[in-house]
Amino acid sequence: MSGLDGPVVLLNQTAMWLIRVEGVALIAAGCVLAPRLLSWEANAELARRAAALTQRVDRLTRTRSDATDTAVAELRRIERDLHDGAQARLVAVGMSLRAAEELMPANPEAARALIAEARETSSRALDDLRDLVRGIYPPVLADRGLADAVRSLALDAPVAVHTDITLDGEPPVPVAAAVYFGLAEALTNAVRHSGADTVQIGIGYAGGLLRATVTDDGTGGADASRGTGLAGVEHRLAAFDGVLAVSSPPGGPTIFVLEVPCTLSGDARHAARTAGQAAG
Repeated sequence: MSGLDGPVVLLNQTAMWLIRVEGVALIAAGCVLAPRLLSWEANAELARRAAALTQRVDRLTRTRSDATDTAVAELRRIERDLHDGAQARLVAVGMSLRAAEELMPANPEAARALIAEARETSSRALDDLRDLVRGIYPPVLADRGLADAVRSLALDAPVAVHTDITLDGEPPVPVAAAVYFGLAEALTNAVRHSGADTVQIGIGYAGGLLRATVTDDGTGGADASRGTGLAGVEHRLAAFDGVLAVSSPPGGPTIFVLEVPCTLSGDARHAARTAGQAAG
C-alpha cells in the first residue's frame, strides 16, 4: 500500500500545479480581454447614440422642410387675402372718393352718396384686415396669453366646452400660436364633424413639455392623415419638435393630444417659489 501512496501524491501535486498555471493563464487572459470588452460595449453605446442622433437629424430636416413649405403657403394665402380682400376694397374707396371729388361742385348729393359708400367699404376693408391678423396671430393671444385665449375660444364655441388649464408661465410666442391654432382646429373638428355635445380642453406643463388635449363625446372617426386642417397642425408643431396624436375609434370618444417641448417664461420664478416653500 505504501508503494501506491507515492505516485498518488505526485499526481495530485502535478494537478495542483496545472490548476494554478491554468488559473494564472485565465486571469491574464481576462486582463487582456476586459478592456476590449469594455471598448466593445462603449463602441456599441456610441453606435446606438449615433443612430439615434441620425434619426433625430433626419426628422428635424424633414420637419424644417415641412415648416418652410407651410410658411411659404401661409405667405401666399396672406398675399391672396390681401389682394382679393382689403386691397380691392381700398382701391374701391379711392375710386369712390375721386368720383365724389369730381361730382361735388355739380352734384353734391351724388358726391355725398359716394362718400358714404366709400366709408362703408373702408369699414369692410378694416374687418378684412382684422380677420387676416387673427389668422396670423390672434390679438387675444398677444394681449392675454395662451390660457385666456383658449378660454375665450371655448366661450365662443357653439357647444359646451370645459377647460382645465394649469400654466405657471407663458410659452414662447410661436409655440403659443401653434398650440392655439391646433386647439382651434381640434375644436372645429369636434363641432363640425363629430356631432359632439361636450368638449373638454386641458393644458398642462411638466418636465419641459407643454401638453394640450381636446376630448369630445362625438361619433369618432377623425383621421389626421385626411384633410388639410390636422395636417397643417402637424406641420406647425413639427417646426418646434412637437407632435400631434389622434385617437378616434368609431363611436368615439375622439382625443387630440398636442405636445411641444418648450420653456415657460415663468418657470424660473415658479421653481424658485416652490424651492422656497419647500425650504420653509
